[in-house]
Amino acid sequence: MGYFPDWRPAAGATVLPDEKLPLAQALPMSLQHLLAMSGSTILAPLIMGFDPNVAVFFSGIGTLLFFLVTGGRVPSYLGSSFAFIAVIMAATGFAGQGANPNIAVALGGIVAAGLVYALIGLIVMAIGSAWVERLMPPAVTGAIGMSIGLNLAPVAVRQLTGSHAHLAIAAATVLCMALVSVYGRQATRRIAVLIALLFGYGLVLVCGNGLGLVPGIDFAAVAAAPWFGVPNFTAPRFEWSAITLIAPVAIVLVAENLGHIKALGAITGQNMDRYIGRGFLGDGLATMLAGAGGGTGVTTYAENIGVMAMTRVYSTLIFPMAAAIAILLGLSPKFGAILQTIPAPVLAGLAVCVFGLIASAMARIWVDNRVDFSDPRNLFTVGVALIFGAGDFTVTIGSFALGGIGTSTFAALLLYQLLGIRRRAEG
Repeated sequence: MGYFPDWRPAAGATVLPDEKLPLAQALPMSLQHLLAMSGSTILAPLIMGFDPNVAVFFSGIGTLLFFLVTGGRVPSYLGSSFAFIAVIMAATGFAGQGANPNIAVALGGIVAAGLVYALIGLIVMAIGSAWVERLMPPAVTGAIGMSIGLNLAPVAVRQLTGSHAHLAIAAATVLCMALVSVYGRQATRRIAVLIALLFGYGLVLVCGNGLGLVPGIDFAAVAAAPWFGVPNFTAPRFEWSAITLIAPVAIVLVAENLGHIKALGAITGQNMDRYIGRGFLGDGLATMLAGAGGGTGVTTYAENIGVMAMTRVYSTLIFPMAAAIAILLGLSPKFGAILQTIPAPVLAGLAVCVFGLIASAMARIWVDNRVDFSDPRNLFTVGVALIFGAGDFTVTIGSFALGGIGTSTFAALLLYQLLGIRRRAEG
């Protein structure tokens, strides 16, 4: 078996990872994946004060790198990770609006997180992934993920402050995303973030630029921006205080990617466990590369897995095509200028939705895996982790600081193992 598959023409309704579609069918499919990832990949950098154009560019570069590292055998798109938001805002002191003046410090932490993630990938490639699954069972991964969402709650609430018009547009954006998510067709649910963003944007155009009821959108920068140009890359600056806050996010990315690869194996009917280490390595290297140039940390996207489950098209060749289009968009300053015009109340409404969903979606992990909360081991592990995360419990020793996401992560990992020692001895 070669490093890359010998992609054969698709023969049935289900297109397997090692099959290919004709270009006329593959191109619209790649655009669909681009739409699925775009809402979240654009929203995350805007909330952190990063350049969304650079994030889109590196999502394409990262997806190509992931494709190469996994040998074209794991169908995935890499987009901006929301796991970084809380720790980056803590490390940079960013309030959530405008450009982040301390982006270089955040980038140093992202590179460090990617390095830790890549090293874990190399270990998994050498000895297998069973130890990862023992270290991070569903009770632990759910607790860590929910802690991230709860830790971000104050950020979303702060963005809601403003005039009644500001709150009304934010509330309308929240309601739009909720209605699309609940009542929309399956295809539209996959792009609920994007639809809500466009709705809120249109609302500001009508009420602001049209009726003058709220501040309108200024398109001067869009008109002045060229169609093509080099993205605004930023070099990282490595500071120990930021690294200790941000690097532990690697644990969250491991749990996230592990779940995604397991899900891909389930929906494709092909066991992909042997590619878990490669997936970690590819994602880690992509995160390091993004952090080295001004992009956000990246992760495999559940939105794109949803598109695959809906269309039953799993061909890995779709994703380099989507990545190439993302790179071209990243090379357009005019596209980036348009992204920068997204109004603050729209971002505030989307933050409420997305941060809340990060927390609530973790409960599904517990339900799907039937986590037993009558077991004190699970109860104490989850309870302590949630308090540390929601309360942003920070441990500071000299210049070393570990924020709420870090303390929550390590509390969940350590408590679960510590409370299982006697059981293993008795077993």
